[in-house]
Amino acid sequence: MKSYIISFTLLFALCACEKRSEPSKMQAADVMLAPLPMVEEKAVGNANSLAKSAADKSVSPQKETIDTSKKIIKEGEIRFHTGNLNAAKQKIVNSLQSLGGYVAEETETNGSDNSQKEFDLKIRVPSKNFDRFLNALQASGDSIDTKNIRRKDVTSDFIDIATRLKNKQLLESRYLDLLRRATKTSDLLEIEDKIADIRTDIESTQGQLNYMTRQVAFSSLDITFYNKQSERTTNENGFSYRFKQAITQSWDIVQGLFFTIITLWPVLVIALIGFWWFRRWIRKRKLEKDTE
Repeated sequence: MKSYIISFTLLFALCACEKRSEPSKMQAADVMLAPLPMVEEKAVGNANSLAKSAADKSVSPQKETIDTSKKIIKEGEIRFHTGNLNAAKQKIVNSLQSLGGYVAEETETNGSDNSQKEFDLKIRVPSKNFDRFLNALQASGDSIDTKNIRRKDVTSDFIDIATRLKNKQLLESRYLDLLRRATKTSDLLEIEDKIADIRTDIESTQGQLNYMTRQVAFSSLDITFYNKQSERTTNENGFSYRFKQAITQSWDIVQGLFFTIITLWPVLVIALIGFWWFRRWIRKRKLEKDTE
């Protein structure tokens, strides 16, 4: 009987232990099956989308080669006289259109006395046709007053900017790789800031390169041409012209004499007083001689 009691006690104790261990197993299972925080998943998703969009915008620097051909910027000014302004302007426009150029700015000026009228054209023409256009322009002018043509070699500057652009693109691609592999939110935010700064530098450098490319592709020239209007329609040696000049000069002399008299009136008053006193003195002397 005693052995049955001991066996029953051991069986009861074993059942109690199993019941106490079941809650701990359920808690462990609950912890293992809990989902990851949504912040991390959202950050990783944003990082992947940013990396994809940045990769779409950036050009693969490994596949690009830097153009080392000679880069020349041509620009200058020219001024000449022409007998027919409208005809000269039309020739310039026609020549530009045939060579692929265009007029960027146009200014028309009249002299204050209407003795001179001039046009100022700022034109752009493909660099390969610049010399051809310049030769045609000089042939259309009656007489060239001034001509200043400048040719600047910017090959080294172009290569320097292109090299800096490629290095920035390589740096951007490395940060994009880091962005794809990053898992921490702090790392993702730091890499995104770096990529934004690099992208700004790339766009600025690309703008400089594009501007220099346009300057090399199209030459600029400031063209000024004028026509003097003669004020004298008669022969300077003719009678009518000489008579007119004589009348004008006489009137100028009269005006000058009048204003001279007005300016010297104190001297004239003193001279008149002196002349009156002198005549009186002469008369007095003559009367004294007659009385003697």
